[in-house]
Amino acid sequence: MGFHTSPNIYVSHVHLKVSDLDHSLSFYKRMIGLSVLNKSEKIVCLTADGVKPLITIEEIDSAIANSGRKTGLYHLALLLPNRTELANVFYHLISSGYPLQGASDHLVSEAIYLADPDNNGIELYADRSQDNWKKVDGTIEMATNRLDTQSVLLEKSDVPFTNISPQTIMGHIHLQVSNIKKSEDFYRLIGFNSVNRYGLQALFISTGGYHHHIGLNTWHSAGSPSPFENELGMKSFTLLFPNEETRQSALTRLKTFGTNYTQQENDFIVSDPSNNKLIFSIEDK
Repeated sequence: MGFHTSPNIYVSHVHLKVSDLDHSLSFYKRMIGLSVLNKSEKIVCLTADGVKPLITIEEIDSAIANSGRKTGLYHLALLLPNRTELANVFYHLISSGYPLQGASDHLVSEAIYLADPDNNGIELYADRSQDNWKKVDGTIEMATNRLDTQSVLLEKSDVPFTNISPQTIMGHIHLQVSNIKKSEDFYRLIGFNSVNRYGLQALFISTGGYHHHIGLNTWHSAGSPSPFENELGMKSFTLLFPNEETRQSALTRLKTFGTNYTQQENDFIVSDPSNNKLIFSIEDK
């Protein structure tokens, strides 16, 4: 998982808005296999390894359902360390009867899709070896083919599933945006490069040559506004920078782009052109 360490910039954590904290907590513990890192009356921070925050869920007062037609979260993507760990959680979900939304072979990875009780999209995936990725002129070949589910499930271990692998990390985030070009210009200033495009409506970007740390699409959100504050979905996501110099360089470039930011303790809060909120943080050494 070297694409998610220094000197790369990558997504480490996603903060979600939910309607019922206890219901959501039960889902993330029982179905996904995460554990509680810390908890308050309205907020729970979840972890895979017991140390690093992965997903935060926050109960919102007077919450309203997400229309799915605005900017915001398309899905968050948890990266498992290998195919066996993907098979383990896949088999657990099937055995539990939890509804899945899809299962795909993306050439660079294999993935299953579902949603939490508030319809926040989740991808669980395992990467194929980088040696098997096909690259042409800076583009990494990806596709959405049918997953060979039987082949994946043959990889599962005999140990009953209790928790997701502690090596699980936030592999990427996929966002709904209002304009691809403006989004690309913004994220390029942070340090991300284009690695794949699906026509004019989707773009995949990364640092360090990964297949994507961030996906951007306008399939349901072209020209759309951002959600209301009490609308369920994503509150923010965290980008980890390798050091202060890299972070400050990105903030300086964004300032020339006309993007303002605020400081909150040791982090900086920035909004992209679609009003998706980013937390700029520094990787712990």
